[in-house]
Amino acid sequence: MRHIIIGAGAAGIQAAKTIRALQPDAAIIMVSTDEHVHSRCMLHKYLSHERDEAALSFIPEDFFEDQNIYWMNNSTVTSIDTDERTLTLTDNFQLAYDKLLIATGANSFIPPVGQFREANNVFGLRHLCDAQNIRTLADKAQKILVVGSGLVGMDAAYAFLEQGKEVTVVEMADRILPLQLDETAGNAYREQFEAHGCTFLLGRKASETVINASGSIEAVILDDGTRIDCDLVVVAAGVRPAIECVQGSKIKAERFIEVDKYLMTSCNHVYAAGDVAGISGIWPNAMKQGETAAYNMCGIPMEYTDRYAMKNTMNFYGITTLSLGRGVAQEGDTVLVRHDSKSYQRAIIRDNKLDSILLQGPIDYSGVYQYVIKNQINLSQLTTDVFQLSFADFYGVDKRGQYMYP
Repeated sequence: MRHIIIGAGAAGIQAAKTIRALQPDAAIIMVSTDEHVHSRCMLHKYLSHERDEAALSFIPEDFFEDQNIYWMNNSTVTSIDTDERTLTLTDNFQLAYDKLLIATGANSFIPPVGQFREANNVFGLRHLCDAQNIRTLADKAQKILVVGSGLVGMDAAYAFLEQGKEVTVVEMADRILPLQLDETAGNAYREQFEAHGCTFLLGRKASETVINASGSIEAVILDDGTRIDCDLVVVAAGVRPAIECVQGSKIKAERFIEVDKYLMTSCNHVYAAGDVAGISGIWPNAMKQGETAAYNMCGIPMEYTDRYAMKNTMNFYGITTLSLGRGVAQEGDTVLVRHDSKSYQRAIIRDNKLDSILLQGPIDYSGVYQYVIKNQINLSQLTTDVFQLSFADFYGVDKRGQYMYP
């Protein structure tokens, strides 16, 4: 049996490890565009010079040799023939497979603003090659514009501030980290970033650009006419699943590759996991998806069930925040808030179930909230303060499948 895995991120690596454990004699080939295996969550550490390429890796140095996996790095799949079960790479080299996993992740989306897509000093931050290109220019740049204040944008801004750069962040929403945090939690970070020299322009978006003769953008004009001079632009305005390799194939995909509960695509010998499948691609979820796909590729049925919630953890300037769930209140929801000098906590309860929770400050013993959200536990009988929950508050399941309380 020959398994091919496209992509060497969290989902791909976990799938390879799982296949090797299940099928010790199977042939496993991994194909990745990047030269180095790396954690995209740590790319900002590369920008700040805290880590080099080797230190970004999340696998042992001898992983591929030890696992007997053939790794083709610096290689990109350009097409897939599902009838012949072959892949074609950029050099027209072909590979045959029995089972295929597509774990190509996602790419940064560069909006069609002015010359953003043509300029030589505008980058997304999704892959190591992005970080390498950014760092080459950032080491010489002084004025850096970050478009988007999501987690990737704030990671980049933090890295540049640590190097003493002049950083401006433009965000369309009226607060920073709008998908992860509410205004109160976001403001705690905003105050710290501003204290370290960051400028925020909220409720604004880039509208035009000024490009020089060398092909670099030297200024960005916002929708209110504000001009921002810059030497480098990092765009963190969203991502798009990397589905380029399946275009023209029989694998069904529009915005992302469609998969069933076994992570199988429209072709029964092809699977997909991670961001490319349009499922939550955060690190633990991606690893679980890789493991699930691997079991199914080895003929052992396993359903993927962790589609329940988004999880984000962040730490800037000593402030730690954990966000679980969708975080958006709807009509009829109960919103509970607790705020003191050491912490901020916000919970959304919908239909007597915990839909999401945000914890800023101490996040010890927070695993219970992931458990409660994932299992959709009915809290109507709960007498404990929701912000004081522990696993001791639940001790089993009755005959109807309902969680019982002490």
